[in-house]
Amino acid sequence: MENILKKKSDTDALTNAADLRRLAAQRFQEQQSEENRAKVADTDMATLLHELQVHQIELEMQNEELRQARTEADDLLTRYTELYDFAPVGYFTLDHDGIIHQANLSGSIWLGIERSKLINRRLGSYVIDSERAVFGDFLRQVFAGQRRAACDLTLMCAGATSRLAHIEANVDETGQTCRVAVTDITEFHAAQQQVAQQLRQIENAELEWEGVFDSVPDPIFLHDKAFRILRCNKAYQRCAGMSFRQIIGQPYYEIFPKADAPLPGCLRTLETLEVAEDEVRDGDASYRSRSFAIRDMRGAYLYSVHVLEDITESKRSADVLQRSKDLLHSVVETVPARIFWKNRDLRYLGCNTLFAKDAGHSSPDELTGKTDFDMAWKDQAELYRTDDKAVMESGIPRQSFEEPQTTPDGNTIWLYTSKVPLRDESNQIVGVLGFYQDITVRKQAELALSHANRALATLSAVNRELVHATDEDRLLQAICQAIVEQRGYSMAGVGYVQHDEEKTVRIMAHAGPEGYLDALRITWAETERGMGPGGRAIRSGVTQQCQDIATDPQFLPWREAALEHGLASCVVMPMKDKVSTVFGILLVYAGEVDAFTPAEIALLEEMADDLAFGVHTLHVRHERDLALAKNQEQLVLLQDSLEDTVRAIAGMVEMRDPYTAGHQVRVAQLAGAIAEEMKLPEEQGHAIYLAGIVHDLGKIQVPSEILSKPGKITVIEYGLIKGHAQAGYEILKGIRFPWPIAQMVLQHHERMDGSGYPQGLKGEDILLGARILSVADVVEAISAHRPYRPGMGIEAALAEIGNNSEKLYDAQVVDACLSLFRERGFQFE
Repeated sequence: MENILKKKSDTDALTNAADLRRLAAQRFQEQQSEENRAKVADTDMATLLHELQVHQIELEMQNEELRQARTEADDLLTRYTELYDFAPVGYFTLDHDGIIHQANLSGSIWLGIERSKLINRRLGSYVIDSERAVFGDFLRQVFAGQRRAACDLTLMCAGATSRLAHIEANVDETGQTCRVAVTDITEFHAAQQQVAQQLRQIENAELEWEGVFDSVPDPIFLHDKAFRILRCNKAYQRCAGMSFRQIIGQPYYEIFPKADAPLPGCLRTLETLEVAEDEVRDGDASYRSRSFAIRDMRGAYLYSVHVLEDITESKRSADVLQRSKDLLHSVVETVPARIFWKNRDLRYLGCNTLFAKDAGHSSPDELTGKTDFDMAWKDQAELYRTDDKAVMESGIPRQSFEEPQTTPDGNTIWLYTSKVPLRDESNQIVGVLGFYQDITVRKQAELALSHANRALATLSAVNRELVHATDEDRLLQAICQAIVEQRGYSMAGVGYVQHDEEKTVRIMAHAGPEGYLDALRITWAETERGMGPGGRAIRSGVTQQCQDIATDPQFLPWREAALEHGLASCVVMPMKDKVSTVFGILLVYAGEVDAFTPAEIALLEEMADDLAFGVHTLHVRHERDLALAKNQEQLVLLQDSLEDTVRAIAGMVEMRDPYTAGHQVRVAQLAGAIAEEMKLPEEQGHAIYLAGIVHDLGKIQVPSEILSKPGKITVIEYGLIKGHAQAGYEILKGIRFPWPIAQMVLQHHERMDGSGYPQGLKGEDILLGARILSVADVVEAISAHRPYRPGMGIEAALAEIGNNSEKLYDAQVVDACLSLFRERGFQFE
């Protein structure tokens, strides 16, 4: 530090011209012996003094640069000192495993982690992976040698940022822990390099004039009248790629910058002794050479000084600026928009080619100085100029607005325009800059989309009507009303083709102005009134349109009436049946010319097809309903006939067994009531009732003597009686009942425990209907009179089924039967 201050003090001593001159003279005298000084001629002394004066000026120029460099170096030195003295240093106390036992606030702030969260964590976990092993070796070395050590590592701080850190460690007295100081040296390293460079410049400032000369970044050389190099600085040596010993005495144009002869400016300087400039190139580098002659006190030429200023960057900047201008011009020319700019008088200053072509010109130059009144859009000139003035006066851009423009061929297009104030370098408004895009196609697309949306909305409304339609006349009227209720459609109607002698079209429904369609008298004959869109649509089967009723000659018979009702255009779609025969037409009118776009017509055609399908569907539905009604009548007749047949069969059995007369009917009544009590479906309950009517049909094969025998029957006779279930099944199985009546008859003597007959079925294997019949059969049999015993009454019968519930009879069926008699008061008829 003392050396730096001493050097700085020495440099300060050179800051004024008088001291510089004195020191220069003193050093000159010291270099000469007494004998040599006596021999110096007056002329030589004058020349020397002149040279010293020139050198003094040069040194003063260089000294100013040195003072600036010294100031920068002092600033860097101060910054380094502040960083060194005041930068936060993290202190950590670690054990042998690198676990943190203590940490200061600066350390926690530096790592970006709360101090409490650092305790008991490994400091090495914050070292980047590639240097973690180095930190481990460093820590082991510290504790092994129990001495102070240091290293530089990269730490990961909060936010995944990495910082270069200088780490110093010192083992404490116990030898169990060490204190680690962590210093952020990221900026310090960069600052250290800069300070070192500036210190070198400060040290060079103490050197003699040659040092100052060498420190100039631009190449400088001195040559005599023969263009031989007398002196050169290191910058020149670097450019030449040679040492001073190799350069001295050589013609400069053979060294650097190389040429066949001296620079033209250099020759002029020799002739006029005035400062001259040249621009020279050396490879990719460019230099501005300034040459001036040094003269003695009498004005005689001594030597020339050349300063080569590296203008490569400025040349590059100029090239970049030119390229920027070229790029801007390219952007203006290639951007898919029209661009123009005007002065405050609203005269065109420039534009791109697209704008020029819109104006009917081949080149932007042809518009310079013109106004909007000179353009094809002169009808919109006042509109444009009003906007321009408002932008310039307010200084507020007007952006993204739509406006019309007349083209040179007389058409009208639509523009999407923005205008901003044009300002000069002092921020004063000097004009207006505008740019726009031709959105005519987009506007047309928006119009087409609007029409398509209108048609889609209509189609949706029509489809809703079609879904809920049940009556053809109401459907047609609802469709017409739905079409008219959509914005843009003035009238709608549906006409059916009539095959009478005049081939007329009957209007079935319409919505909109009254009286027009009723008076149309459309025909599809090839007559004058059949040449309109309706007649042509019927004959051709193709949609017909009239985009301008006022000018279409084929609409002449109806023109006056249409215009009176505010109708300007129409479209007529044929309605076809399933074999593509036209049976009707759908007419849609609008109040403006050219109201129907192709996409819209396509959707309306789809709507006409849907309507035709809906009409056809209603016809089919009507025919189906008639057929279903007829089938239902036949089904009722068949069912009544089947039940009459069943009752007739049951009557045959009761005619052979007068004692059991009415037994089957009563069983059927009770079985049906039980099914209803159990909330079985009505159809299932009816099937159980019919099975009860014929459940003893098999007894027709049992001799009547056995059936009416008053005494006890034999085992053989009982076996014959037991066969009646199978016999009844065999009789009924060939009849195609819609219910399992034959199976219920076969199983009505089966029991839940398997003790029944004829198959010995158990539980759920027995049909529910058979389980209901078995309970109804037992209740009726016990309670009623028989030839071999008197009736035991209903209570005995209910006791029987209640006592054997779940064992012989289904518990749910028993509960339903008991509920009928005891809660609902059921009685046999």
